Amino acid sequence: MIRVLIADDQHLVRTGLSALLGAEPDLEVVGVAEDGDQALTMARELRPDIACLDIRMPGRNGIEVTRELSGPDAAVVVPVLVLTTFDLDDYVFGALEAGASGFLLKDSDPDDIVRAVHQVVAGQGTIDQTLTRRVLREFVQRRSLQPVAGRRVEDLLTPREHEILLLLAQGMSNEDIARALVVEVSTVKSHLARMLPKLGVTSRLQAVVWAYQNRVVAVPGPPA
Repeated sequence: MIRVLIADDQHLVRTGLSALLGAEPDLEVVGVAEDGDQALTMARELRPDIACLDIRMPGRNGIEVTRELSGPDAAVVVPVLVLTTFDLDDYVFGALEAGASGFLLKDSDPDDIVRAVHQVVAGQGTIDQTLTRRVLREFVQRRSLQPVAGRRVEDLLTPREHEILLLLAQGMSNEDIARALVVEVSTVKSHLARMLPKLGVTSRLQAVVWAYQNRVVAVPGPPA
């Protein structure tokens, strides 16, 4: 059973998400918070498998809560899925930097939200497909990242890990990567498990953001 914490300052959103996710046979809503401070307290007490957070909340906002739960100094690590009404918004970019494993717009299809919860818990991360190119392009243009200890990616990752990172950046699933490399899915997962800590990230989405920030892959151009 996947244990879910929901945090949003809008009663209608909290109620709707609770009903949607609670209806799934393998999901259990263990906590519902009205603001960021309450969300952080609940997360530390309840140890959920995932926190679904709004960005703009009273008290600590979603970015601050994300950093506390998924950042490098988090005492209790909880994967975060951001559900927001903003697409190209500084809050969204801040959430990615803080360690969010994915984000969707609140008006996403209910099936997409349920799927995103499963993907984030599985360590895959997710991002609204209609926003992927725009968000990554804007994110990279607005944020700069120092080279990782001055090392090239070839020095940081093995050739196979580098190859997998490039395929991740193309939006491939573990199954897609396994087919492309003619290996077992379990082999791909093993490589990912070793690769993510080297990059200092905790999810596939964060690995893709890292790849764009460090110019391992080209920044997506504007749609034609």
